[in-house]
Amino acid sequence: MKDFFAGFGFVLEGLRLIRRPVLRRFVLVPLAIDLLVFGGLLGVAWHFFAQLMDRLMGQLPDWLHWLQYVLWPLFAVSAGLVIFYTFTITANLIAAPFNGLLAEAVEKHLTGQPPPQASWGRILRELGPALFAEVKKILYYLLRALPLALLFVVPGINLGAPALWTLFNGWMLSLEYLDYPMANHHLLFPEPNRRLKNRRLLGIGFGLGCLLLTLVPLLNFVAMPASVAGATALWVRRLRPAAAPPA
Repeated sequence: MKDFFAGFGFVLEGLRLIRRPVLRRFVLVPLAIDLLVFGGLLGVAWHFFAQLMDRLMGQLPDWLHWLQYVLWPLFAVSAGLVIFYTFTITANLIAAPFNGLLAEAVEKHLTGQPPPQASWGRILRELGPALFAEVKKILYYLLRALPLALLFVVPGINLGAPALWTLFNGWMLSLEYLDYPMANHHLLFPEPNRRLKNRRLLGIGFGLGCLLLTLVPLLNFVAMPASVAGATALWVRRLRPAAAPPA
């Protein structure tokens, strides 16, 4: 269980790391973009709803104008629910291109040395293997997720299915986030799986910590960058080759 709690601890370290001034911009820039996108969409929705209300009130008799005091709060609540359930998803999509840069900056902060820089020629050569690695990752997930999903309909066994599903998703999150710092060293899937093969509790503890972050209001907004930073710290301190010890 020591590895499990150590893995969970790297998530907390990730939260601390993204507060460092040198790393903060990798969190604030995508978050600011997301706020601008949602603010713009909300402004447009508010404008069109106001126009709709004006037309509606113009067609209703005076004694029904009280409906606007019901419809406006209903619109506000609906908009709030949409933002609550979609903000994190959108934030993750917007932040995704920054994750490799964040992992690189965190590694440089922890070790004093950035990952090796790749030339355009090498990037183009590795494009095919990188896409193939993503396909392998998807197949790895499906070949395990589908049998686990079937457990939910097996009487008796289905009682333990939610716990197994949660553990599996924690494991997959650890592989997903470790992919960012390891890809900076040209180590593609299934290499994260190989590195954690004999330390699965370390990966599960880290992944469950990442999953927990997504469930906590406000913290879920920074769940992805904190997880990327934590995964990079995990890579630097526990999974890098012994020939390259952390500073």
